[in-house]
Amino acid sequence: MGILKEIFTWWDGATIGTRLWAARVGAEHVGTDAFGNRYYRARPKGSGANTGSYTGREKRWVVYNGPNDASRVPAEWHGWLHGTYDEVPQSHLPPPKVWEAEYTPNATGTAAAYVPQGALERGGKRARAVGDYEAWTPGSAEG
Repeated sequence: MGILKEIFTWWDGATIGTRLWAARVGAEHVGTDAFGNRYYRARPKGSGANTGSYTGREKRWVVYNGPNDASRVPAEWHGWLHGTYDEVPQSHLPPPKVWEAEYTPNATGTAAAYVPQGALERGGKRARAVGDYEAWTPGSAEG
């Protein structure tokens, strides 16, 4: 189902249009992250080996390994994609700090999504407001 998937599914990896455009501009594969996402760049026409018809700034993009979800791009690659720095992130990054959490996918819209107390999905019941809340009334002295 490889070619049919590329033609009809834009939400899961690269489409056939992305592949054709990348071939036309002479895209260069620059790296792969720990999640299997592949990173590419296309240099403007006249800068190096690129012989495509593309002109302007260098274009950078990611082809996701699985569902297209921007939260799956690690911080170091995010900076590279957005032009924060020109160097491609190295695979020998410093070890993670003790306070850094492992990656967890964005759960919005799934059964694993956070649902707070009082949400309709949890019955619409919430704790009564008590304590420091005082309702405002029109015509009161403070207002």
